[in-house]
Amino acid sequence: MLDTLVSTKLHPSQARPRLVARPRLTGKLEQEAGRRLTLVSAPAGFGKTTLLGEWSKGRTSGERSVAWVSLDEGDNDPARFLSYLVAALRSPEPPRVEAVTGALINEIATLPHGSP
Repeated sequence: MLDTLVSTKLHPSQARPRLVARPRLTGKLEQEAGRRLTLVSAPAGFGKTTLLGEWSKGRTSGERSVAWVSLDEGDNDPARFLSYLVAALRSPEPPRVEAVTGALINEIATLPHGSP
């Protein structure tokens, strides 16, 4: 069953007041900005979210945009992952009520009918 999407996973968190600038890494991201997809991977606590949040602030206007999705272990399901991915690509708009309602109705329709 498709769970309700958590909207906070579709937007970067607020930057901390004393942010450590990382010009080399943001420069590297700028070099790769022409690509359709950029994957940043590093262990927990290495500053991925902070780096990408800061970099994305300057990219939200103009002809290029940034789609944001934060994932955790619970999102290790193809349907759930794709739901978040589609919602992020529709960003900044949240998923339409009709789409969520449609997914819910489709899921309910697949449930086995109990006897009266």
